[in-house]
Amino acid sequence: MAAEAAQEFGEGPQAEDTSFFGHPRGLATLFGTEMWERFSFYGMRGLLTLFLSTPASQGGMGLDKTTAFALYSVYNSLIYMLSMPGGWVADRMWGARRAVLVGGLVITLGHFVLAIPEHATFYFGLLLIAIGTGLLKPNVSSIVGALYAKHDIRRDGGFTVFYMAINIGSFFAPLVIGTVGQNVSFHLAFSLAGVGMCLGLTQYVLGTRHLGEAGHHPARPADPAEKQRVLRLAGLWAGLAVVAFAIDGALGYFRIDQIVNLLSLVGVLLPVYYFTRMRLDRELSAIDRTRVGAYVWFFIAAAVFWMIYDQTGSTLTAFANDQTNRSVFGWHFPSSWFQSVNPLLIILLAPVFAWLWETLARRGKDPSTPNKFATGLLLVGLSFGVMGLASIAANGGKLVSPLWLCSVYLIQTVGELCLSPVGLSVTTKLAPAKFVSQMLGLWFLATATGDAVAGQTTKLTKVMSQNSYFYTQGALAVLCAIAFYLAARRISALMGDVN
Repeated sequence: MAAEAAQEFGEGPQAEDTSFFGHPRGLATLFGTEMWERFSFYGMRGLLTLFLSTPASQGGMGLDKTTAFALYSVYNSLIYMLSMPGGWVADRMWGARRAVLVGGLVITLGHFVLAIPEHATFYFGLLLIAIGTGLLKPNVSSIVGALYAKHDIRRDGGFTVFYMAINIGSFFAPLVIGTVGQNVSFHLAFSLAGVGMCLGLTQYVLGTRHLGEAGHHPARPADPAEKQRVLRLAGLWAGLAVVAFAIDGALGYFRIDQIVNLLSLVGVLLPVYYFTRMRLDRELSAIDRTRVGAYVWFFIAAAVFWMIYDQTGSTLTAFANDQTNRSVFGWHFPSSWFQSVNPLLIILLAPVFAWLWETLARRGKDPSTPNKFATGLLLVGLSFGVMGLASIAANGGKLVSPLWLCSVYLIQTVGELCLSPVGLSVTTKLAPAKFVSQMLGLWFLATATGDAVAGQTTKLTKVMSQNSYFYTQGALAVLCAIAFYLAARRISALMGDVN
């Protein structure tokens, strides 16, 4: 167990490697893999709401906007929910490295299924992408953490550099895939997303020799009996779901809202189950249990943050498409391009924040992780306050300046840099050795919970004025930020020697 824990936290030759801009060479491999995977994912996701709400006569699915918003949110939720079983597969069966490879292959297949111009196969393609992302996403981050010693001061900076890879892929995705989807064909755009994932897999396979032993073996391999038990249970629940929805469909009662409501409920209940299971694990020390308790605070904060932030692809995309002036000197650009603003700002600001955190850490003035989280919450709340003002400016069918949305994305980006890469880092620090990959899955499950709640809150767009909708959610985030600031010392005490 000690050897596996050391391996997970990079206490070996990789910890002394500085060949990639002061970081381990393996980070370059993971950087390229994540960049192309995010290119494929955000290219598809940037078009999802538009495709779902576009009339069938124009190549879309023909759903109403509120249903498209809700489906978009719960689909995001499903993707991140599946990061928990993906983490279990890595921890107990395959190791993180193999899980990433298999996940990438499944994602690639899913994108090419979306490229088939048949609505009957579309949801199957989405399911494949969700399963593949659940395998890849938590485990590639786990390997990043394994490149560093637990108290290596480069760790936060390394995750911020890794975060840049996410945003380079995210920046180009709307410009390439979004343009093709809105101007040529949705299905051709989905095939381009598949090509992007193929490039990511190539980068990963060619560069694994630089990863050393990081993620090569499962942290705590399950015995054959446990594997069979888990697989039987998973098959049983999947079979019951298929049978239930098949019966519903045969009787003519099936509605897409049933999927939305079910996934929303699961997204809220899953974290309760996982946190309870971890806290009751008899193999955990008292310190580990206390740290898991501290992590609950970060989980809740992240869920609220992503509930608002991830509406970039739903309510904000609709605002960009229907209420924003997208002409510059007579040149008209696709609404999906707005989704490149945030990653561009991340690319520009991430190095600044990486330098800032490392400089402050060396001087002993680094803000505590709870205070960084509280600041992120505060800013995302204020961003929806700005959206409320933008919606008032758009009253009466006016097209507002694109600077409104750009301002929102700037505020959200600064908040994201205070919370998201720091959250990845603190997850690897607080994780008990036997739950490293699953704890990273729990970090992504916070996004699932936020998106699951958003799957219900976006339905309020039918009954609330647009500005009231934005103001209400912004106020909720600000209140949570205040509570986090007030509880910062207590949370830091629960974290022990982890900052």
